[in-house]
Amino acid sequence: MKNKSDAPALGPAPARGSGGPTLSGPRGLVLERLQDSAEPVTISGLAAELGVHPNTAREHLDALVEQGLAVRGRAPAQGRGRPAWRYTAADDRLDRDVRVRDYVGLAAALAGHLVRTSADPGAEGLAAGREWGRTLMSDRPAEGAASPRHSVLHLLDELGFAPEADAGATTVALRRCPLLAAARQHPEVVCQVHLGIVRGALEHHGGDPEPTALLPFAEPGACRLHLDTAAVRAGGAGE
Repeated sequence: MKNKSDAPALGPAPARGSGGPTLSGPRGLVLERLQDSAEPVTISGLAAELGVHPNTAREHLDALVEQGLAVRGRAPAQGRGRPAWRYTAADDRLDRDVRVRDYVGLAAALAGHLVRTSADPGAEGLAAGREWGRTLMSDRPAEGAASPRHSVLHLLDELGFAPEADAGATTVALRRCPLLAAARQHPEVVCQVHLGIVRGALEHHGGDPEPTALLPFAEPGACRLHLDTAAVRAGGAGE
């Protein structure tokens, strides 16, 4: 029987960033592996993937921890023996865009505050995100003939969501999340903020913001964003 911990985690990985020191060579590959992984990485798993001795993998991982580029913690205890070390990329090195770095800490704090004090934290998060989406779009250079939906995809990519869209840009897999820890803790606020960003950005470009929906942690490795729910329903009806 497969252990539940072996199942792919639902939802995206943390947003991968370009901030901080750039590493090259084997250690850079190890850091890239951590940043690309939605799950903590073990020494044995990394060694097998890269084809190196476990001691070599441990050396690179521990060096990244010392540099503040990775975080180390014990796996949950299962049976006898000491649990294995698991490694993840450090959150403060994952922010891809300066606009993301500016709001990570504040957004997490505000999400918790809204949950504690608001009668409808989701609605307030949606409204705040909508206003922010309009602002973000107004600060971007014009994209010429790009459709409203494709302009939104470009913005989401800049913010670190790593969107993967279908041909019509109606259904999008968001492979990364710049606020993953806060979203897991307060999805009713943070995910609504992200949906609000999408709706505000669509509004700015003359698109219809209403037929949109965000399904948080909808599948292994991604959240699911629908930019045209009517088209999605029509496609499903034709199957």
